[in-house]
Amino acid sequence: MATTPAPSAVVELLKPITWFAPMWAFACGVISSGQPAHGQWPVIAAGVLLAGPLVCATSQAANDWFDRHVDAINEPGRPIPSGRIPGRWGLYLALGWTLLSLLVAAALGPWILGAALFGLVLAWIYSAPPLRLKKNGWWGNAAVGLCYEGLPWFTGAAVMAAALPDRRVLLVALLYSIGAHGIMTLNDFKSVEGDRRMGLLSLPVQMGTDRAARFACLVMAVPQVVVIGLLLAWERQGHAALVAALLAGQFALMARFLKSPRERAAWYNGTGTTLYVLGMLVAAFALRPLVGGA
Repeated sequence: MATTPAPSAVVELLKPITWFAPMWAFACGVISSGQPAHGQWPVIAAGVLLAGPLVCATSQAANDWFDRHVDAINEPGRPIPSGRIPGRWGLYLALGWTLLSLLVAAALGPWILGAALFGLVLAWIYSAPPLRLKKNGWWGNAAVGLCYEGLPWFTGAAVMAAALPDRRVLLVALLYSIGAHGIMTLNDFKSVEGDRRMGLLSLPVQMGTDRAARFACLVMAVPQVVVIGLLLAWERQGHAALVAALLAGQFALMARFLKSPRERAAWYNGTGTTLYVLGMLVAAFALRPLVGGA
C-alpha cells in the first residue's frame, strides 16, 4: 500500500472543476471595480490563483477529509475513502494549502488577507467539528455561497481599488451570494442517501427533494429580480434587460427541472447555473461607471 499520495490523487482531491465559480466571481469583482487592468495583471493573476487553486482548493481538501465516512457511502472512489490519499495525508494537504493561501493573501495587502482569512475560517468550520456547518443545509449552504460568490467578488474589487469597494459592488455581490445558496442546495441532491444515513441535514433531506428543488429555484431567482430592480434604479436599463433575459431563460429551464428534480439537478446545475453566472458578469459591467464616478 502506498504511503504517499500520487500527484493525480492530490489534483482530484483539490477538485479543479470547483475552482471556476470563485475565479469567475473574482473576475466579476475586478470588472466591477472600474479600475484599468493595465499594469495590474500580476496582481490579478495572483488573486485568481488565491480564489481558485488556493482558497477553494483548501476548502475541498478539508471537506473531503472530514467527509471521508460519508464519501465511503456516496462516492467510495474518492481519493481518501479509496485509499489513494493514504493515512492522514488529506488533513496535511488541507493544512498546507491553508498556510500557502495565507502567505499569498498577505502579499496582496491587508484587505485581501482579511478576506482570505475570513474565507478560510468559513471553509474549515463548514466541514470540521465541532461546528461543522454542513450538518445543516441552512447554515452550510449560506457559508459556501458566500465563499464561492460574494467573497471572491469582494476580493477582486478590493485588489483593484486597494481599498474597501463601493457599496453598490458590495450589495450586488451579497445578492449573488444569497442566490448561490440555491445552487448549493442543488448540489446536495447527489448525496441524499449518504447524508440521511450519516445524519447530515441537507435541505433535500430536511424538505424532501421536490420542496427543496422549488426552494432552490426561488432562492436563485429572487436576488436576481432585486439586481434587475437596482440596475433600473441606477439607470442601467440595457444591463437590466440582459439580466432579465437570462433570468427568463432560467425560468424555462426550471420548469423542466422541477418535473423531475432529483434526476435533473445535475443537468440544471450545468445549464441554469450557467445563465446565473452570466448575469453576474453583466451586473459587473453595469457597475463600472458607477464605481469610477463614485
